[in-house]
Amino acid sequence: MADKSNDHSLPEVQPTEESESGFAELLRYTLLGYLGGLAVGVLLDTLGFHKAALGQWLVRTLGGEAESLFEGLFALRQRILRKTASIAESYAWGKFLGMIAPWGIDALSRFLGLDVYSVEGFYIPYFYAMSDQIGANIAGIIHLRKETGDWITAIRRYFRHPVMLASLGVILVVPIGLLVARLMGFSPTTQVATAIEIIASNLCWVPPAVGWLTEKRHAMESGK
Repeated sequence: MADKSNDHSLPEVQPTEESESGFAELLRYTLLGYLGGLAVGVLLDTLGFHKAALGQWLVRTLGGEAESLFEGLFALRQRILRKTASIAESYAWGKFLGMIAPWGIDALSRFLGLDVYSVEGFYIPYFYAMSDQIGANIAGIIHLRKETGDWITAIRRYFRHPVMLASLGVILVVPIGLLVARLMGFSPTTQVATAIEIIASNLCWVPPAVGWLTEKRHAMESGK
């Protein structure tokens, strides 16, 4: 019989009140970012700044990354309260630290003279929407590595963890959707169009939603 003394195949999501609250907070933060980006887009279009680069930066940052700021505050609060590190906290730190990359990518693309409104610029909203998600995914697997003690077990748990799989899924699907939309003629030539594109691209609510629903299911099963 195999020795299970070192088996780290623990339940992927622990149905604790703390972690459930954490994932629910991440969902609220995402919604606030959507509303903020759309509101700023409407305001800038009304003022005539339809293609202002700084305006697009602000709209995309709010619609695609505002939740990362809130999530960073959530992670900081967890540390201040000295609570045990959770997958939700690691996820939040990863998103917070990954949100800066698209600013440089956007600025460099404009500096090089690329048409950021055409098909060739489809990757810009992708990084605004997903660079923090990529950071969250990396932080999640590092958390699993620390929790399990070795990379092989961590990777096995990664591919069994609903939140990590959902995160990987949106990272891979979003660029395809953006490319198809640009090929079909969509162009973010107004700030509202920019907001709509980034909101549609920012599926960062999916992994927290999967985590939250999984926790609810585990809680209901344990209560039977």
